[in-house]
Amino acid sequence: MNEEDVKPSTDTLPKIGAPATRALHNAGYTTLRGLAGVPRKKLAALHGMGPKALDIIQAALEEHDLSLG
Repeated sequence: MNEEDVKPSTDTLPKIGAPATRALHNAGYTTLRGLAGVPRKKLAALHGMGPKALDIIQAALEEHDLSLG
């Protein structure tokens, strides 16, 4: 197991479902770093974004001492 398997990079989105990934890409979010500070409510309003995906994103951000807004 390499380090990428343990800690997601801030240059890529975490592994979430395809609809949530499409929603982020369509809204212009292509990196985990780009989601730092974005209000959770704003992301939740995206079509295809569910609570599970938001929890995964938040957990991935926290691994880099970042957070949703």
